[in-house]
Amino acid sequence: MVLRSRSASPSTRASGAKRTRSARGRRLLASLGTTLALAAGLLFCTAVASQAATQEPCDILASAGTPCVAAHSTTRALFAAYDGPLYQVERASDSTYTNISPLAAGGAANAATQDSFCSGTTCTITKIYDQTSNHNDLTVEGAGGNGSADTASSATALPVYVDGSKVYGVYIAPGNGYRDNSATGTATGSEAEGEYMVASGTHVNNGCCFDYGNAEKNSDDNGNGHMSAINFGTECWFSPCTGIGPWVQGDLENGLFAGGNGSNTANTGNNSSFVTAILKTNGTSTYALKGGNAQSGSLTTWYSGSLPTTGGYIPMSQEGGIVLGTGGDNSKSSDGSFFEGVMTASEPTDATDNAVQANIVAADYTLPSTPFVSGARLSIQATTACCTSDYIQHDSADDKVVIAAVTSSSTSTAKADATWIVEPGLANSNCVSFQSANESGYYLRHYNFELYLETSDGTSQFAQDATFCPQVGNSGTGYSFQSLNYSSKFIRHYNYTVYVAGDGGSNTWDSTTLWADDTSWAAATAWS
Repeated sequence: MVLRSRSASPSTRASGAKRTRSARGRRLLASLGTTLALAAGLLFCTAVASQAATQEPCDILASAGTPCVAAHSTTRALFAAYDGPLYQVERASDSTYTNISPLAAGGAANAATQDSFCSGTTCTITKIYDQTSNHNDLTVEGAGGNGSADTASSATALPVYVDGSKVYGVYIAPGNGYRDNSATGTATGSEAEGEYMVASGTHVNNGCCFDYGNAEKNSDDNGNGHMSAINFGTECWFSPCTGIGPWVQGDLENGLFAGGNGSNTANTGNNSSFVTAILKTNGTSTYALKGGNAQSGSLTTWYSGSLPTTGGYIPMSQEGGIVLGTGGDNSKSSDGSFFEGVMTASEPTDATDNAVQANIVAADYTLPSTPFVSGARLSIQATTACCTSDYIQHDSADDKVVIAAVTSSSTSTAKADATWIVEPGLANSNCVSFQSANESGYYLRHYNFELYLETSDGTSQFAQDATFCPQVGNSGTGYSFQSLNYSSKFIRHYNYTVYVAGDGGSNTWDSTTLWADDTSWAAATAWS
């Protein structure tokens, strides 16, 4: 994505049907409310016990002569025989910890353990265990060359399903990150290496750097070639790039390489809900980048050829540390979602890559059931205690978007103004766009961070501004709608006007007070 400055008001406004209803009178700051509890059964069905498999990714890699030297996942066991802890969570209420293990050896994580432990409070992920005998566990990253110590990810922000069982991924927001600077068994110097991770193609940004893999052991930039980690995001380091990403790239230090010497227009990216990303290198002369839909199909080889020929990347100078969610020097402005990943200290064959991809597809990663299916009609209800009778509406007096009360006795126009038709995201079909139910062709879009109802002008800019990615509500209830091109901002009501807002920032609507509540919405039955 390209961050841009905007003028205070839209330069053009398409005219629509005449509106007759008067402007909303309410523009008062929402009063302090209590956080609503997550309604039972709203997001998730009952978990199904996962059965151990004959082979999991690390079994496949070992049988091919390229064994895992690190294996991390909060969603499932990566060895068929593994039944140890997958990750550790800490709850805020009493600062105690518990480990989350698989339901059975080789199976999906036991999310019920976490749900019970974290009930009535919040939890963070404090450790991701290495499933190999090397014990290369990832803990919250300390200070590095480009920043202070990181923070732990929310343990509940990324619910998904594996093999029909509810599990949780690692939701990386700017400032979150994990590391092991004392890892053993990983590739160093110019040794060969292979890595894969499963990530989200919709929760991304252009911040540096959502990485997983080989990095420096002192959390600093030690020079070109001192890391070889998978990067997945929308940062185009070497122009030109094809499309808007996200791209599977190699963070080889001081550059995110889409292939060759950096730029590679053949690397067109992948924005699937779940993406398999692969980086491998022989350490002395070549590297390869691959990607694929982690839910179906095969891998695409984005690049396979020479390591960068300038700058000291031949041979590599890998250090063997492990990073997740940040750059080698702890650059930590990235968004990303991590579900599983492994490292090998030798280079897997293409046939082995394909076998691992088939196993990932068979794991059946799926998103929670959602009301945001194409063609659905719904109303979007505020959940802040002050405003639970209010819904997102387009204001009759102009093209601004507000929240206002709607009841069974409201006019038919008011009800229609608060009704939206869900469409595949104009800029990313894995997300959504909201079309007005009574003004066909008009969509919710943000401009200068305020929401308006406008007709599409056909530009890529409009498509991105009108695309939002639903996720579990930031308050723990309902849903939050993340802006596609400003991934740290979510649809929020503030003073009864609707914006895309961050949790803290220079704008008044970025206020941290009630931010989680104000950015959480219920998907209600359509009023019209």
